[in-house]
Amino acid sequence: MSPPPLRVLSLIAPMTQLNTPYPSTAYLTGFLRSRGVPAVQEDLALALALALLSARGLAAVRDEVLARPGTSRGPHAQAFVDAYDRYAATIDPTIAFLQGRDPTLAHRIGSRCFLPEGPRFDALEVYVDPEGGDPLAWAFGALGVQDRARHLATLYLNDIADLLREAIDPRFEFVRYGERLAMSQPGFEPLAEALAAPPTLIDRLLQQLTRDAIDRHQPGLVLVSVPFPGAVYGALRIAQAIKAHDPRIVTALGGGFVNTELRELAEPRVFDHFDYVTLDAGERPLLALLEHLGGRRSRSRLVRTFVRHEGAVNYVNWTEPDVPFEDVGTPTWDGLPIDRYLSLLDLLNPMHRLWSDGRWNKLTVAHGCYWKKCSFCDVGLDYISRYDAASAETLVDRIEAIVKETGQTGFHFVDEAAPPKSLKALAAELRRRQVAISWWGNVRFEKTFSPGLCQQLADSGCIAISGGLEVASDRLLALMNKGVSVDQVARVTKGFADAGILVHAYLMYGFPTQTVQDTVDALEYVRQLFAAGCIQSGFFHRFSCTVHSPVGTDPARFGVTLHPSPFQGFAKNDVAFSDATGVDHDALGEGLKKAVYNFMHGIGLEQDVRRWFDVRVPRPKVARDCIARALEG
Repeated sequence: MSPPPLRVLSLIAPMTQLNTPYPSTAYLTGFLRSRGVPAVQEDLALALALALLSARGLAAVRDEVLARPGTSRGPHAQAFVDAYDRYAATIDPTIAFLQGRDPTLAHRIGSRCFLPEGPRFDALEVYVDPEGGDPLAWAFGALGVQDRARHLATLYLNDIADLLREAIDPRFEFVRYGERLAMSQPGFEPLAEALAAPPTLIDRLLQQLTRDAIDRHQPGLVLVSVPFPGAVYGALRIAQAIKAHDPRIVTALGGGFVNTELRELAEPRVFDHFDYVTLDAGERPLLALLEHLGGRRSRSRLVRTFVRHEGAVNYVNWTEPDVPFEDVGTPTWDGLPIDRYLSLLDLLNPMHRLWSDGRWNKLTVAHGCYWKKCSFCDVGLDYISRYDAASAETLVDRIEAIVKETGQTGFHFVDEAAPPKSLKALAAELRRRQVAISWWGNVRFEKTFSPGLCQQLADSGCIAISGGLEVASDRLLALMNKGVSVDQVARVTKGFADAGILVHAYLMYGFPTQTVQDTVDALEYVRQLFAAGCIQSGFFHRFSCTVHSPVGTDPARFGVTLHPSPFQGFAKNDVAFSDATGVDHDALGEGLKKAVYNFMHGIGLEQDVRRWFDVRVPRPKVARDCIARALEG
């Protein structure tokens, strides 16, 4: 008789999102339960934030601050001590408000007489009412009481985060905790030094939360997923606490960061904390690992898994087919405190707001990307290259199960680019079953999205769409192998906008061979897209080269020279490069971001785009009616 399967605990490490659970544990827990494995999950990122953002947590922070001489305190710490009674009295009610448990508090928060206001509130001074009235009226109006209060409460929490960085741990962030310790870090030494240092108050809280979770669930295997560099330090601290508490518990590491940056892992010290490190989609490696731990499979038959053997790191990859996307099961949020997440309102960008405001059920329409050709993307990695879709019937079955479990009808489809064919079938199935949801996600602005299809998606509950316009230059879009043109993007985005769907454009600057003229012309295109009502939101990102992208694997084709750091056994992803154009893209970036921020608020849409730059730039070569003519055509 075979032994019972190990109990598996999946943990979300600090810090990811505070408004909704990061979905990796929900995916894995749902999959394991569908295979009869006892599986549970906890969000230690949220638990740590709530432990800090409480009257008890702030009291502990004050004790740490007061233990130091007054002359060594920074301005945030001294201001906190001076206003401590107000912080202690307001923190628990404010958290309850942000969790939706006390909405009437919005009136007191909105009065700006309730919360102590630190330096983060200085940002409100940039919002000037020309008639001398309320500086936030332009953003929230007379009736936007809840939104106004959430924005002020978010500034209040950001002041506390600044305090924690100054007085407790300089690495602290609500979303990117200790990010610099892991981001494109060729060696493990910075993380090793941080882990060997005496634990901070934040570390001690995380260690206690970890021990409490272990005692509650008594797992035999703990899975920790790290989607971003800012979750690596927290994940290692969790594993360190587990091994100190009960070294018999097996620990495994996976997630987006591992899949992109640790593909050549050779650092043995990682395995002081984690027994196994797995790559790419976790279902098949996890089944193999469970069979191995249960004595039914040798270690030589693990799948996409790093192990340490006799002091050296070995990569074991017994070839087996991945679990089809149709068969991965329905994600479950059972065990996660969905009523305790915080709806924050940090940035007034309407699309960025969706990331931080409200609790969204995260679901994938299809695994991988159906296009997988963009030259800036990691097209060779599994999360892009292996395209595998599920039927509309299966997707709506999952949607109905999740709504029944959570009571929430908002969905964020987290695909790299949701395929139009699948979205069309999904919309039809939602309408056929009369399932009412609200959803948003990322697409390619391809011509398949006709006005008719855009309206069909809107009727099915689509409220927002994001997609890559990138450099807004036909020459560079072709070099990127994006498969779209500026004119096509204009027509597609107008179709979405006309259907009542918010459109956000991902924009890029600093791509190889991009000249100053290209950048100015791109901003002119963007100005016209905003003015024509094609897009309502956008953001310029600085291009970065990764070793797994076509630019990184064939730099000569793109006219760049790579300058990689010597690899020291740990992370490998972003790589420095030089471009023959010699353009100072950083000097242009601030103007691009300033322009788009104003365009979103209807400011400067008729003015020459050169006004946004602090450096001298050439006149745009783009005709001022270019987008209008594209829409007419």
